Amino acid sequence: MSVDITIPSPGESIAEVTVGTWMKQSGDWVDKDEIILEIESDKATLEITSPASGLLTATGVTGDELAVGEVIGAIDTSATKPAAAAPVADVETTAPTTAPAQSEDVKATPVARKIAADEGVNLASVKGTGPSGRVTKADVLAASASAPAPTTAPAATAPAVAAAAPAVPAAAPPAIVIPTSSTVPGSREVRRVKMTKLRRRIAERLVESQRTAATLTTFNEVDMTRSMAIRKQYKEAFAEKHGVGLGFMSFFVKAAVQALQNQPIVNASIIGEEIEHHDYMDVGVAVGTEKGLVVPVLRNVEGMSFAEVEARIKEFAVRARAGKLSVDEMTGGTFTVSNGGVYGSMMSTPILNPPQSGILGMHGIKKRAVEDPDNPGTIALRPMMYIAMSYDHRIIDGTEAVTFLKTIKECVEAPERLLLDL
Repeated sequence: MSVDITIPSPGESIAEVTVGTWMKQSGDWVDKDEIILEIESDKATLEITSPASGLLTATGVTGDELAVGEVIGAIDTSATKPAAAAPVADVETTAPTTAPAQSEDVKATPVARKIAADEGVNLASVKGTGPSGRVTKADVLAASASAPAPTTAPAATAPAVAAAAPAVPAAAPPAIVIPTSSTVPGSREVRRVKMTKLRRRIAERLVESQRTAATLTTFNEVDMTRSMAIRKQYKEAFAEKHGVGLGFMSFFVKAAVQALQNQPIVNASIIGEEIEHHDYMDVGVAVGTEKGLVVPVLRNVEGMSFAEVEARIKEFAVRARAGKLSVDEMTGGTFTVSNGGVYGSMMSTPILNPPQSGILGMHGIKKRAVEDPDNPGTIALRPMMYIAMSYDHRIIDGTEAVTFLKTIKECVEAPERLLLDL
């Protein structure tokens, strides 16, 4: 009996996926619910498990684009699970001698083959460092440079009559030959790798954002002294009680809630020829992963505490890097907060996440000489952060954007305002 493996739907509105990495190969025995394959959509990566125990037949090829519901393989449930293989005896002394590998049998790039032929290098003796062990130009050059110089055979003894031969003028020294082309050390190989659906979707949305919105960015700077002092004072007690660390993201997310309440137009979107207002605040938090940037959403963040914000952000980050986020968790959002400071960024102009109308960019904290607010007229070193807000100028005016960012600054510089709803 055979059980088909079909492509499940990763989420609403997704009709096509890309076949990712097969964890098992055709002919392998798989157990029920064992992970056998990854598929990639334009929003998330999904693991496919075996629907039954049996022998796997994989029909989908990595990189193929298939529709949801298509068959990608089958499980032969009538097959018998193979017994574990017995250890192989040491037959080194009795094994037949295999013929040495030939250059024609070696995987190598065309450039590497030409240089090997010119230099007299046997490709079978060269260790390949390219993809799948392919021999590259650099590998051949390295092998040629390390090969021993050929020894010159001893001159034959001249016959006795040579002594009576007339003297011959000494030959002129050999001319120095300058090669017409020289090889450059290092690899100059070129590789092209197909973009994943997630990366293609990210690219499409970024271009769409630049093309459809009238994006403008405004900047400000935040004195982090008081927020850093509160974090230092309470971080141990906070972690002990809530089981999660106290970071600066919760300060800025809660400050964004306050600013959105004061400037609700920033929480709105343009849909066609209408402005869609939202009575809730779903804040997306940008998370960088190996496969690209994802933006999971904190739903109704206006009702969350600092601890709830930190716990959800930590959970999102861990699951995002493991590719475990669902499409629903990354759909929607009325505003986004992005923290480029964790990578060392000092200043940036964040790009809108359509159809959202605003995004807040956080950056690195550096001590700078500024006027001491506690002692006007004097200069002091303060931990400062530049913050940026990109907004859609079609719906948000400059006054509203500047006032919004100023509220963020005031809330983070005086965190007690968040507790007092000021």
